[in-house]
Amino acid sequence: MKAVIAIDSFKGSLTSTEAGKAASEGIKRVFPDAEVTVKPLADGGEGTCSALVSGLGGTYRKIIVTDPIGRKISAEYGILSDRTAVIEMAAASGITLIQNSERDPMHTTTYGTGELIRDAIENGCRRFIIGIGGSATNDGGIGCLQALGFDMLDKNGHQVKYGAEGVSELAEISSDNVMPELAECEFFAACDVNNPLCGENGCSAVFAPQKGADKKMISEMDRYLRKYAEIAKTYNPDADADTAGAGAAGGMGFALMYFLGAELESGINLVMRETGIENDIRNADIVITGEGCLDAQTAMGKAPVGIAQTAKKYGKPVIAFCGSVGNGAQLCNSHGIDAFFPVLRSVTTLSEAMDKENAEKNLADTVEQVFRLIQGAK
Repeated sequence: MKAVIAIDSFKGSLTSTEAGKAASEGIKRVFPDAEVTVKPLADGGEGTCSALVSGLGGTYRKIIVTDPIGRKISAEYGILSDRTAVIEMAAASGITLIQNSERDPMHTTTYGTGELIRDAIENGCRRFIIGIGGSATNDGGIGCLQALGFDMLDKNGHQVKYGAEGVSELAEISSDNVMPELAECEFFAACDVNNPLCGENGCSAVFAPQKGADKKMISEMDRYLRKYAEIAKTYNPDADADTAGAGAAGGMGFALMYFLGAELESGINLVMRETGIENDIRNADIVITGEGCLDAQTAMGKAPVGIAQTAKKYGKPVIAFCGSVGNGAQLCNSHGIDAFFPVLRSVTTLSEAMDKENAEKNLADTVEQVFRLIQGAK
């Protein structure tokens, strides 16, 4: 038997790799000679860096960067063996880094994300995978660009302030002081939204309210960003505020595409390509996937369904394991997951269920019993 395992993290309990190893143990108890391949899985959001670093033998680097409101914090990113840097925007510019009372997209900045990129370039990286979910910002990515040497100048030739306030001051963009190594770099951004930069579906209207914006702010920021998009044409004539994904992460998608030449793509597709899992699936007899909670959102394109749909291209059976089952989980059955199983095996407290050792045991034991059924059906 050839089995491929790609399980998303059980957040707060098991990493993708830890979950994969536990599932592998369960299979091996029943089929000791099985060829089991464990691949990291993530959807481009939180956990992508750890999944790729642990699954592909990378290392971490920790540095001091600027957080969304200008404080100095410690943040880390991954470096893979081929010198690809894996960066999560949330590590430096994430909404979880600040208190609710500190949320104010007029002032929150992406500068720290740019510092992560700069440090990776200075350490020899020329290829970048960037997860742009979970940001606290709506600055069009200008802070990130400033950290890389782009001069975002006001009418007096001075650097603009942080945040959307800085976008409001913007009069000129200069690349005279940009890191020359940027010309050698390629960027891939995990992006699962199609929002444009401006308008009723733009980042200010759709995402800024959860980042602390009121109605007045939303209207102002939308106007500032449209002006920014016009000024950006002086650097890149192709800059287009209406491009799908330009509004991702408060306009970070726009900056990545039109200043750094990034390709935006689905997070799960990006991760699957990097891990080369499709070829493993093609040659497998069975595919195992899963995540912490399987529910209707899973069926809407989260990582396990991405794996399942790839498996169905090759007619492979797919079984999913999860910590719990939520509303609408049955929809996963019509999206390529043939059967799913929660791994909790008794009445338990949340802390007991989330305990790493318990979670590994519950997952391995549940996988074992499912594969005993498979063995008996042969």
